Amino acid sequence: MERLDGGSAVPGRLRGGIVALGNFDGFHRGHQAVAGRAIERARAEGRPAIVATFDPHPMRFFRPDTPPFRLTTLDQRERLFEAAGADAMLVFGFDADLAGLPARAFVEQRLLRLVGASGVVTGADFTFGKGRDGNVGVLKALGDELGFSVDTVQPVEGGGEVISSSRIRQALERGDPREAARLMTRPFTVEGVVEHGAKLGRQLGYPTANLRMGPYLRPRYGIYAVRGRLSDGRVLDGAANLGVRPTIEGPAEELLEPYFFDFSGDLYGQTIEVALIDFLRPEAKFDDLEALKDQMARDCDAARIALR
Repeated sequence: MERLDGGSAVPGRLRGGIVALGNFDGFHRGHQAVAGRAIERARAEGRPAIVATFDPHPMRFFRPDTPPFRLTTLDQRERLFEAAGADAMLVFGFDADLAGLPARAFVEQRLLRLVGASGVVTGADFTFGKGRDGNVGVLKALGDELGFSVDTVQPVEGGGEVISSSRIRQALERGDPREAARLMTRPFTVEGVVEHGAKLGRQLGYPTANLRMGPYLRPRYGIYAVRGRLSDGRVLDGAANLGVRPTIEGPAEELLEPYFFDFSGDLYGQTIEVALIDFLRPEAKFDDLEALKDQMARDCDAARIALR
């Protein structure tokens, strides 16, 4: 699996590929259908299969003050694309130059000249080009004219509605990680480096691994049943607080703080993944630390039940 720069020429061995084109944030069931079509076609024709994404997300470029909303990082997407069977991930850096390219110029300069695409697969609602002057109809016309194939994959439905990244974000924001997982085919997972904190959890008998949320969407604040994956591949069950710890005095600091059951060791500086499995309760302020400790014990019991 290779990560390619969408602003540079693709190596010769990967030219002539079938390119799945989209943002693919969350890589949900609809995105998987688009990538799957491209990979299927590439295998049938003996061509490379490339999944292309944009980073930063166009919304971040046009509206930089937008609150964090990412469902996946580039590293996570790369692993997901590889697991789906792609040969390479192509990253178009979304900057002023790319934003200023009309649809035809994007196709001619990027997809054909730099990538050498022989075919493109998109979702039915895909738009591109300066001022969104390109859509699947424009792409198909350009394909007919310039000699590359275009496949369009229709939306995938789940629960009677079209599956979308927006729908997944809404589920997480209302505290429904199980619905988000159903739409994505896997839990929403935060990846980050474990940082030193106030070590209050250790004092209470529940040492936590502190992660900053970074560019990720902020799900509903509260207590979650979680499943962690350590850098050595071990998978651990646990309970986590996501929020600003209202019981603790001092400046509010937004953290994801998982406590892993039956684990002892030093995780500082390690990159770990924490998957939100179930929402247990909203974040709350307690009268004292003893009351907080009692509630943490109940939360851990509830998490063990949820993780069964």
